Amino acid sequence: MKVNANQEMEVKSDLVTGSDLLVQALEKANVEVVFGYPGGAVLPIYDALHRNDTNFQHVLSRHEQGSIHAAEGYARVSGKPGVVIATSGPGATNLITGITDAMMDSIPLVVFTGQVAKQVIGTDAFQEADVMGITTPITKYNYQVNDIADLPRIVNEAFHVATTGRPGPVVIDIPKSISETITINDYEDDFYLPGYQPTIYPNPMQISKVTDELSKAEKPVILAGAGVLFAGATEELKQFANYWEVPVVTTLLGLGSYPGNDNLALGMGGMHGTYAANRAIYESDLLINIGARFDDRLTGNLQHFAPNAKVAHIDIDPAEIGKNVETAIPIVADAKQALSVLLQQEVNRGDYTAWLDKTKKNQKEFPLWYDRGDNPISPQWLIEKVYEKSNGEAVVTTDVGQHQMWAAQFYTFKNPNNWVTSGGLGTMGFGFPAAIGAQIAKPEKMVISIVGDGGFQMTSQELSILKSQNLPVKVVILNNEALGMVRQWQESFYEERYSHSLFSENPDFVKLAESYGVKGMRVADEDNVPEALDEAFSHDGPVVIDCRVDRDTCVYPMIAPGKGMHEMIGVTK
Repeated sequence: MKVNANQEMEVKSDLVTGSDLLVQALEKANVEVVFGYPGGAVLPIYDALHRNDTNFQHVLSRHEQGSIHAAEGYARVSGKPGVVIATSGPGATNLITGITDAMMDSIPLVVFTGQVAKQVIGTDAFQEADVMGITTPITKYNYQVNDIADLPRIVNEAFHVATTGRPGPVVIDIPKSISETITINDYEDDFYLPGYQPTIYPNPMQISKVTDELSKAEKPVILAGAGVLFAGATEELKQFANYWEVPVVTTLLGLGSYPGNDNLALGMGGMHGTYAANRAIYESDLLINIGARFDDRLTGNLQHFAPNAKVAHIDIDPAEIGKNVETAIPIVADAKQALSVLLQQEVNRGDYTAWLDKTKKNQKEFPLWYDRGDNPISPQWLIEKVYEKSNGEAVVTTDVGQHQMWAAQFYTFKNPNNWVTSGGLGTMGFGFPAAIGAQIAKPEKMVISIVGDGGFQMTSQELSILKSQNLPVKVVILNNEALGMVRQWQESFYEERYSHSLFSENPDFVKLAESYGVKGMRVADEDNVPEALDEAFSHDGPVVIDCRVDRDTCVYPMIAPGKGMHEMIGVTK
């Protein structure tokens, strides 16, 4: 039996609305928190949230982009899918950046968008948008619910798809007529996906090829990506690297997959990676990629990427293997399963003593460096102080740009899942709301959001959540009154034509924070930094620290566009 909820009728206890079915499905999926923003097409859903006793929390953002980036931060730190609700039309389209960000960085999300009633879809109805057409290229899968009987199954299926194989975002578009329909509560949520069976376990023959090549190699390198973190394989990676005594390079998103302070760690590779890491890849004769994409910011000019290396690539997504870099040993598998099998192999280990000595010599002779100034503050030194004062144990989130690279370079990540950043899409405005989600996921942890003055202004309205939820997030603004990385590229490649990259007027970030009931601080001299960080980090609530850093500082070393890993600039002063 199906009737319209707006009709006058006596609703019996065994009848529910489509929105009630959705709430029940979220409970059954063990959802802990939902990030959302109400609107006309999801009013039945929000009414169901009000009417039903739920075990999950709803966090009201101040913009849909804040909702989805918070869900990304939650998912990245907790390993559980982030859940988002937004209304139709502009509510749904405000999620597009975050959905794309999650797709590129393999973040599991289940996103519910409201839609206009079924009978007016396609008529350009008020607040209608073609969510299916818009999100098809940027989701792992998407659904539009056309029959209320399918809703429980679709929700259950969506959580499975989002979290298995290569994680990613799944969108469920729910017409208002579905969410408000009253029906009998007797639908099944079982599903069967014969065409979706991710390969988890590695081919034994391919695994043997890796160990065979390792026993013959003279200059092997392990490249560790975010796939190691998603698989929960950090301990296996450490055992594998230490057993073979092979140096480890991490990608930007892979930071924390291998302890950054370990003797075998060479640091981050890529455009702003360490000299030792990039030189090791360039000179290697065997490169073992575990869970990384070989994206352009890592490889530089592909003609010069590991030119003498035989490449083995372990990835759960077969589409990534051989996509950018020719691969001699393809292994489609979950990183944890592949490493577990590799650790069981009985083979003769090679002697890489000379190779390790060379990589350590490169680390010693060409470390990361920066010029130290007193006023304004040296941004790299500031990051080092943030690391020191937080004991290197904080969850750190960032936007994209100079502050992101300095955080990656100078905050040493010793533990997994403490680094939350926008890698593939490079999203300004990501870092601060992501910190909100991370803090909700790990209330016992210190969460520090290192952001630029440009990116912070894109989502600063989410300061309301810090106050309403009493979340003790510490926001460290590297305020150089510029779009720092844009300014750097204009200096380096556009003959210092600073077209619209310098901010003549910024808000007073201290007053802005205080207007939301959040503690605001300002520090402009290095002598005051240690005391300011101590005060902020010991405060039991949220804090925004406006740190005035040097505008002219650039991120080095660097692989310039079109150059190879062996052509880094700014390696030394």
